[in-house]
Amino acid sequence: MNADDEGPVCESAEGGWPDVPGDTALTIKVPEADPLVRAGFPAHVTVLYPFVHESRLDAAARRDLSALFAGHDAFTLTFAEFARYPGVLHLDPWPHAPVTALAKDLIERWPEAVPYRGIFDPPLAPHLTIANDEGPATQDAAYDALQTELEGLLPLSCRVSAVHLIVWDGTRWLDRAEYRLGLPATAR
Repeated sequence: MNADDEGPVCESAEGGWPDVPGDTALTIKVPEADPLVRAGFPAHVTVLYPFVHESRLDAAARRDLSALFAGHDAFTLTFAEFARYPGVLHLDPWPHAPVTALAKDLIERWPEAVPYRGIFDPPLAPHLTIANDEGPATQDAAYDALQTELEGLLPLSCRVSAVHLIVWDGTRWLDRAEYRLGLPATAR
């Protein structure tokens, strides 16, 4: 996608997040999982949400992002198991380490970027949201049924070679940039 393509990629203010126009996030797109997602946005694994406000992403910050991501090898995520957070059915990506390493390096460089605004302590582990629209009274039965329906489609794998910067415009998340990960060690 380019900077003008549309599409929500992260949970929005409608889901309870206090997003403001110009908020950014860094995500891994997982199109292989799109047929499983019922959450109203494309399949993705969040690397860091929120990141810094878009107004702070000058040429130097963009160069820093390019260098940071180029310093990490491409990797493969496998999604074989469902898990749950309160109100959320998700897939657990394996391994977590490459995603958490990206987040750790981003937070070291931009310490003001607090994962999920500090709402969760500890921060949420990497995950791919499948559904998040059921309330406490219905979520167990609904997510049990959905999990049973989708289990036959697992496992699935996704090669990760880029991280996407997305921006909240006040209505939807828009793609702004793609940052390529470094070459696998075998190709260097």
